[in-house]
Amino acid sequence: MKKVLLVGESWVSSSTHYKGFDQFGSVTFHSGNKRFMEGMKNSNYDVTHMPAHEAAAEFPTTLEGLSQYDVIMLSDIGANTLLLHPDVWLRGERVANRVNLLAEWTREGGGLIMIGGYFSFQGIDGKARWHKTSVETALPVTCLTSDDRMEIPEGCTPVVNDAGHPVLAGITGDWPYLLGVNEVVVKDTPDIELVLSLPAAQRNLPLLATGVYGWGRTVAWTSDMSEHWLPPAFLAWDGYDKLFSNMVAWAAGDI
Repeated sequence: MKKVLLVGESWVSSSTHYKGFDQFGSVTFHSGNKRFMEGMKNSNYDVTHMPAHEAAAEFPTTLEGLSQYDVIMLSDIGANTLLLHPDVWLRGERVANRVNLLAEWTREGGGLIMIGGYFSFQGIDGKARWHKTSVETALPVTCLTSDDRMEIPEGCTPVVNDAGHPVLAGITGDWPYLLGVNEVVVKDTPDIELVLSLPAAQRNLPLLATGVYGWGRTVAWTSDMSEHWLPPAFLAWDGYDKLFSNMVAWAAGDI
């Protein structure tokens, strides 16, 4: 069984509660991977989730460590988490550049997927910082240089550009609406395919693109895998599991 590593898709919230003269604080852990992980239980892939707060220290620092996985998914996690290992950030020591290692792993045959979110591609206020990295070089899209969020509170329905692409195999009927994406630019090379986009009202922005990098395959899905950009109707849609499992299968070279 091939192995998949989902990195990110979690966050911690700190709140202060005011009750008259008094106040107290609380911290809450959130994970946006539950719907995806539930759907992948019925797939042919062994999926491990590495939460964002663990990735800084636990994401592999060698090609050998990365090679245990066939597909690596980055979801809502910025480049800084991989660049600033605790040994670098806290102790001023040298550590391998894991962003560059991830691109090299992809070039040598790995499957790389980036899922959209507030800390994907360039992200909110440009803080995801994947632009001008080697991971961006590997992806089928180019990031913007600033905040790339496209909020669509009125909702929009995906447009199918390549109905015959293997990632869309088995998906029938109408697509549910979504509520936002990261704005990116599809690279203009022969091995890159735009599979899904947004309607003209949203400037036909890319939604799903696939590409080849060296011996590896790459996928860019510019919306989320959970709320808020994917509303309940999308999460309940019977095509959700097929879409995301197909992304993984294509990146793994199985379809």
